[in-house]
Amino acid sequence: MPDARTLVIAGAGIGGLTAALALNRIGYRIILFEREAQLAEAGAGIQLSPNASRVLTDLGLAPQLTAAAIAPDTVSIIDARSGRCIARIPLGDKISAHYGAPYWLVHRADLQAALLAQVQATPGIELRLGWQFEDVSTTADGVTVTQRRGMSHRQDHVPALIGADGVWSAVRRQVFPDIRAQFSHRIAWRGMIDAANVPDTFDHRRVQLWMGPDAHLVAYPMAATGNVNLVAIAKDEWSRPGWSEPGDPAEIVRHFAAWHGDARAMIGAVTSWRKWALFEVRGGAFAKDNVALIGDAAHAMLPFAAQGAAMAIEDAAVLARCIETQPGDLAAAFQNYENLRRARVARVQQASRRNGQIYHLKGAARIARDRAMQLLGGARLLARQDWIYRWRA
Repeated sequence: MPDARTLVIAGAGIGGLTAALALNRIGYRIILFEREAQLAEAGAGIQLSPNASRVLTDLGLAPQLTAAAIAPDTVSIIDARSGRCIARIPLGDKISAHYGAPYWLVHRADLQAALLAQVQATPGIELRLGWQFEDVSTTADGVTVTQRRGMSHRQDHVPALIGADGVWSAVRRQVFPDIRAQFSHRIAWRGMIDAANVPDTFDHRRVQLWMGPDAHLVAYPMAATGNVNLVAIAKDEWSRPGWSEPGDPAEIVRHFAAWHGDARAMIGAVTSWRKWALFEVRGGAFAKDNVALIGDAAHAMLPFAAQGAAMAIEDAAVLARCIETQPGDLAAAFQNYENLRRARVARVQQASRRNGQIYHLKGAARIARDRAMQLLGGARLLARQDWIYRWRA
């Protein structure tokens, strides 16, 4: 008979680590397993808007993240061809005062390290590295979760399983075999400019969003190091799964050859590029019986609203609240979780797709977009994100 207060989580990324802390906080013992033998975050920088930073603060991570993160003053929206600033969206103290939580820029490795340290310091969480999800089967009183490491297998008989194993989720593949990741026909390049090589034109107090025909570029500073994180997005048919394929610098230079010199200077200052194809997971399937999905496993989205990690963090908080409300019926709690998350996540996914279309406009549509943004101004552009940033679990 399974322990009624033990839950299993597959995947120890940002969503899985956050879920482990949130669920342990309401009194559950957590078994958290991860197929990688060691946790090494593949990404570089990450943006944490107030809806996400609020959850992390509530979990006790504010001291670690405040020390590791930076709170930028503004987002500068820039035309890729002319280098002209179209609008400035206020962040910094204005965000914290308005939403009661900061807008942070942090290295993914620092965020993961803060979450991991908290997990490892929590007696009720067992972290198993190097164990891969293999199977889940329903039992009369819960589920049996089978994991594999090489030729070794182990099983846990528990009330429920949470799949937090990313866009290529093995849990989703078994529980929802008809829902697959869809290629967006866009790829992203990720690079880091060393502090010594950052162009003089870059302002370390600001995020830069460069918008160009069929492409855009985001640049933002990393705390302490003085490095600058670059993410460049363009249309492309390369669609190999994965997160960290080596990128050919000549390829990205070709994509952005017609851009303003300041943007090209930043691209040229990166010594090593990684690239990945952008996939979405649509379908609104978050739970079935005693299995729930969170984060990219349930709803991988395009990064054009900087909400992928935030949605996983939100998922963890809502799932914990639903379980706390209905601890005697986890299937019902999971269904409630799905009902609460489906519409919001779909709206954020749609907003991300729409942002990508807006960023990549060309010709007369680009001119009309720029004029509209200028007329709206930064404060009203920020207000359009209010429904995202004001969210609370």
